[in-house]
Amino acid sequence: MLTELQLTILKNILLHPEKNFSKQAMAEQMNVSIKKVENSYSALVSAGFLLNGSVTEAGRKALEPYRVHNAIIMAAGMSSRFAPLSYEKLKALLKVKGEILIEREILQLHEAGITDITMVVGYMKEKMFYLAEKFNVKIIVNPDYYRYNNTSTLMLVTQQLTNTYICSSDNYFTQNPFEPYVYRAYYSAMYGEGDTQEYCMQCDNNGRITDVSIGGRDSWYMLGHVYFDKAFSQKFVKILKKEYINLETKLQLWENLYIRYINELALYIRKYSSDVIKEFDTLDELREFDDKYLIDSESTIFRNICQILNCKEEDIKDIHPIKLGLTNLSFSFLCNGESYVYRHPGAGTAAYINRSSEAASMVVAKELGLDDTFLYMDKDAGWKLSRFIENAR
Repeated sequence: MLTELQLTILKNILLHPEKNFSKQAMAEQMNVSIKKVENSYSALVSAGFLLNGSVTEAGRKALEPYRVHNAIIMAAGMSSRFAPLSYEKLKALLKVKGEILIEREILQLHEAGITDITMVVGYMKEKMFYLAEKFNVKIIVNPDYYRYNNTSTLMLVTQQLTNTYICSSDNYFTQNPFEPYVYRAYYSAMYGEGDTQEYCMQCDNNGRITDVSIGGRDSWYMLGHVYFDKAFSQKFVKILKKEYINLETKLQLWENLYIRYINELALYIRKYSSDVIKEFDTLDELREFDDKYLIDSESTIFRNICQILNCKEEDIKDIHPIKLGLTNLSFSFLCNGESYVYRHPGAGTAAYINRSSEAASMVVAKELGLDDTFLYMDKDAGWKLSRFIENAR
């Protein structure tokens, strides 16, 4: 069994044979002394894993237990916080800095030699099917995406969990974080100053995560991709199958299940700077990263609003989804100091709601002074724009 430092030396020499091995650079990369690097290098030579600065066949075999076998990309959710763009398009299919999010992530996995990729889809699933042909990814449909959390996604891929990357479909990595060989199971993390409601981690001196709290201050918190090694996968699958009969487990994130069994499941922290991993929870966060979304988000919903309010997209701010109704999706927003609400008709509702009649009734109600909030309703498409009533009951 290799040490982490030995693994790093071996894989760097194997993957970059054109580069001269630098003990100084390796010491800086691993944050250890040059003496430790020299000792590890000598041990690899003595074991027959290195010869004349190259990795031997024995060295390649020593790396095999650490090889990443596959990746699971979770892409079933609705991204409800990403209103209103998520009403029209999957967040994973947004074009950021000129590249489609999910395609960029798949290509980064390919770059690391990981081509066995399974994507679990649900919401707007048909929009993702093209990826099977374009990138040869396997597609699995999660029929429970709308009622259960991402534990339902992992339940569908338990047989595939081994040395496996677990990825979100909407992350943007400015640098490729994926590797063909990984030493141990980890959760990527970013440091947050001040108060946060993220999943904050505490670790021991070896970097093993010992506790996770929802919310904290000045803390490293869970963000981005995760790596399950074979040992972690085997234990986690056993626990997941046992616990999945409980509704609580189905409704929670898989991280909550991990937290409950944290003493049995060894995950280590993998720290990244804030400029490497980007996760856009809201449109405002995406606008900060890519100002294209201030000017033209290619959203029909925004175009509707701009037409009625005679404004620009950049005037539409402070967007908040409103609790889903039985037939519609809605969000509130500010525009030039005024509060509004946009109602987006649910899929298929035109089959049982007479939108034309509804629009006519809205106009009459306004004319009679019964509703002074109503601004406009499209009698064909069914969308409606009104003034927002704060604290309405």
